[in-house]
Amino acid sequence: MENPKLIRIKTVIEITTLSVPTIYRLMAKGQFPKQIKLSERSSAWFTDEIYTWLEIKKNIRDADQSITTDG
Repeated sequence: MENPKLIRIKTVIEITTLSVPTIYRLMAKGQFPKQIKLSERSSAWFTDEIYTWLEIKKNIRDADQSITTDG
């Protein structure tokens, strides 16, 4: 990973439009990137992991649309 950029929960919320409880619920289910602990009271997420997660969601959506229009 080259020069990873970290973002805080506020930015994760802005990027994904998810709420804090939804983010943590999805993380608990293994369906959202996990944060890293920077210190006892500080966590952050890797920007590239958040955007990869969004890209996967987009690809799923596009695949579903393709199946619907083809089938």
